Amino acid sequence: MLVASTGGHLAELYDLAPRLGVGTRRWVTFDSPQSRSLLDGEDVAFVPPVTSRDMTGVLRDLAVARRMFRAERYEHVISTGAAVAMAFFLPATAAGVRCSYIESATRTAGPSLTGRLAARVPRVGLYTQYPGWAAGSWRYGGSIFDAFEAEVRAEPPPIRKVVVTLGTHARYTFPRLLTHLVGLLPSEWEILWQVGSTVIDAMPEGARRQVPITEMRQALAEADVVISHAGVGSALAAMQAGKRALYVPRRKAYGEHIDDHQVEMARELEGRKLVVAREAQDVTLADLETAAAWSVRAAPGVAPFRLVPR
Repeated sequence: MLVASTGGHLAELYDLAPRLGVGTRRWVTFDSPQSRSLLDGEDVAFVPPVTSRDMTGVLRDLAVARRMFRAERYEHVISTGAAVAMAFFLPATAAGVRCSYIESATRTAGPSLTGRLAARVPRVGLYTQYPGWAAGSWRYGGSIFDAFEAEVRAEPPPIRKVVVTLGTHARYTFPRLLTHLVGLLPSEWEILWQVGSTVIDAMPEGARRQVPITEMRQALAEADVVISHAGVGSALAAMQAGKRALYVPRRKAYGEHIDDHQVEMARELEGRKLVVAREAQDVTLADLETAAAWSVRAAPGVAPFRLVPR
């Protein structure tokens, strides 16, 4: 059983799945355009959505999880979070099912709230994607970003097509970046705007809350440059399309996220040369040209993600 919230958590688990050595699998996630497109043809159980620090949602999914474990036997539950992980770990461990929690790549310095809670559940294997904080019960298994490397383009394209993706979280918006981009990007450029819940007075023409993943993949493949909030799912989508995104972190001080983990994420990926990181108010057209001058490709010989039996 592979369990994850939609958005970056699901994107990470989907990309990690081939490196986990799992065979027959069932996905557990929320119903969304992303999950339906990404998991088309897979065995999927859709459960009610759980948001950040949503105890009511966790209890609702806990009841669903208990019914699933009574109805069928599972060998292993693997989750990249977020809160939905706890709803499935509790009945799974009670039933003697092996559980593994892989902390999101956004957590560069330590575990999230879900990770800290998972650490209190007996017999849950805990894995970080950063060796710098692998200690105690936390093991380093590898990184989702080990699968990519960046290189300079011989002939960077002129910028004509742009994808802007601000994430799709229902609670957190990014008006600072959207307002800045509306005033910055030339009107003659062809721009796909995926803005999630963000609303400003001067909304760009054609702005959409969420774009199905098949359409987004096509747009990313055709784009000359990608501008993204500093989410893992958006970074992975850009890299898979061969793009070095212009990567802009949300800030807790502006109410754009629950903490500043996106700032840490931006630093990590810029250190790997996989993105160009900028603050929302500092983005320039020259930054877009810098991002477009690089491409990202699959790294050869990526090692499996190591899950150690407990």
